[in-house]
Amino acid sequence: MQNKHYLALLFSHVLLGLLIFYVPFLAKIYGYAILGIGIFIVVMTKNKNNEVLYICSYIVGSEVFLRMTDGSPNHEFGKYSIIVFMLIGIIYSGFSKLASLYWLFLVLLIPSIYIAGDTIAYDIDFRNKIAFNISGPICLGITSVYVIGKKITVLEVGNLLLLIGLPIITMAVYVSIYTFDIKSALIGTGSNSDLSGGFGPNQVATILGLGMFVFFVRSILFSKTKLIFLLNLFIVFYFSYRGLLTFSRGGMMTGFGMIGIFIFFIYLHSRHSGKVKLNYLLISLSVLFFLTWSYTSFLTDGLINKRYAGQNAHGIEKNDIFSGRTELAVDEIEMFLDNPVFGIGVGKGTEIRTQKNGYLTASHNEITRMLAEHGSLGVIALLLLIVTPIVFYYGNKQNIFLFSFFFFWFLTINHAAMRTASPCFIYALALLNIRFDDK
Repeated sequence: MQNKHYLALLFSHVLLGLLIFYVPFLAKIYGYAILGIGIFIVVMTKNKNNEVLYICSYIVGSEVFLRMTDGSPNHEFGKYSIIVFMLIGIIYSGFSKLASLYWLFLVLLIPSIYIAGDTIAYDIDFRNKIAFNISGPICLGITSVYVIGKKITVLEVGNLLLLIGLPIITMAVYVSIYTFDIKSALIGTGSNSDLSGGFGPNQVATILGLGMFVFFVRSILFSKTKLIFLLNLFIVFYFSYRGLLTFSRGGMMTGFGMIGIFIFFIYLHSRHSGKVKLNYLLISLSVLFFLTWSYTSFLTDGLINKRYAGQNAHGIEKNDIFSGRTELAVDEIEMFLDNPVFGIGVGKGTEIRTQKNGYLTASHNEITRMLAEHGSLGVIALLLLIVTPIVFYYGNKQNIFLFSFFFFWFLTINHAAMRTASPCFIYALALLNIRFDDK
């Protein structure tokens, strides 16, 4: 991609964020345009070059922004549309024999759906509840069926990541304008929706953390000039700055973890001269992060330091540094122990907690939710998801992204479940058969 085209793409998405902030109805047009243009491209090309992957990458990057601005056709637009595109891709391009592992994963989900439909309280819209809780695993399973074993170059992976990153730029611009005065929005050390574009800080931080990784990869592998390299690094640290301001820790820790793992594998594949350059880069990155953290600490009057130390605004350590997630996880483990074979049924965990506590409390941890709602079949399904990419790596060691992608999925489902399509799609990308270009 020529530098002028790259700069034009970045600028257009900055402009899009500005336009949607000042003309909100454009968000709806944007959301429907993604779907319409995506279907047109895939049908016209018959998915000859894995076009569904490119369309779905853009959907993943735009999902949280569309939710934030009411631009989504519906709340689960991201997961539903990816399922549809992947099914179209399967029709056009088929799937590998290895996909049988993920067909099995999907089959393992069925008994719990049946149990939920048979036992869930009928005064609640149980179909929506089941769909909300099962759409993530189904999206992951269908996407993995299509993706596993597909051959792709590192350059093409870079293009997929760019399509994820572009709408995240749009979201970052929108969030920045939404609360221009940072200090007026500070309310303590809890997650801050005012500093997250008026939306859920957990989801915003998660996608910003993913965006950090995207543009870090571009700075290392796809920066043809020093200007582009510096621009990509600026985006990385601007995303980290805005992500820190959400006061939601999971997404930021995940983003930095992905970058660390990626550096490790790049280091392994580098010659001596490349390792020397990486050493200098690591020193520079450490300094830049220190400056970013210091500036954020100054703007927040030190509250961000207390947030990551697990303290409240007065510096007193909180009883549960995981914001209530520990209690939810323990609750779901107890449900699993009481119903170890087939579990309690999809969506039943939320219903039981609502009846018990008197208010709605959805799970944040996909692992304990799978155990509680799917029982022993959930254990088998999770083992399949964890073991397959690791085994797959030994036959595809050129996939320098595999463990970064796997790390994103594993950490994200532990603090944000599969509320968004991003962990489902990024997990599947770990199953690509990646090869380096001849160059």
